[in-house]
Amino acid sequence: MADNDTTNPSGTKGGVRSEDSTSGIPYGGIATTDEVVAAVKNASSQIHDFAGVPGKASEPGPGVKECEGRGKESFQVYHPWNFMPYAGTDNDIAMANLKEKLSRGGWVLKDSYIDNSPNKNLNLIADNDSRKLSVWIVGYNRNDVPSIGIEVVSACYRVPEGQTVDHY
Repeated sequence: MADNDTTNPSGTKGGVRSEDSTSGIPYGGIATTDEVVAAVKNASSQIHDFAGVPGKASEPGPGVKECEGRGKESFQVYHPWNFMPYAGTDNDIAMANLKEKLSRGGWVLKDSYIDNSPNKNLNLIADNDSRKLSVWIVGYNRNDVPSIGIEVVSACYRVPEGQTVDHY
């Protein structure tokens, strides 16, 4: 989502709030990478539905990375993707729908702000504490091809004893 300077005034990226001074990412518990990847994919699908307008989502799936300072048995799942409404004018409608719907169903809209880029893009940050997920959404309405950048991230997890982190 690096189309421009998007610095959140609260200093967080993707809505992840610091609960551990080691990495700044909350601890989610013990889970397999497959379980957390499935949860992140499910959340991405839900957010796609929240947009409420017809469009196309980019193809790349989630990635897995080690949680800094927590050892090789720790991991976080991230899923950056793009949504392009078929009608560019639907970008505003999709962002309004996302802003409204990220305040229900376990999601809490934590921040909504206009970034300091020349395009003055709307940014939305929401957390779902029960699902241990966060999402950062940027509406690129003034680009030649309007789109919405979305990144869903999980908390940090540890794999069950005797297992290793599967990298996607």
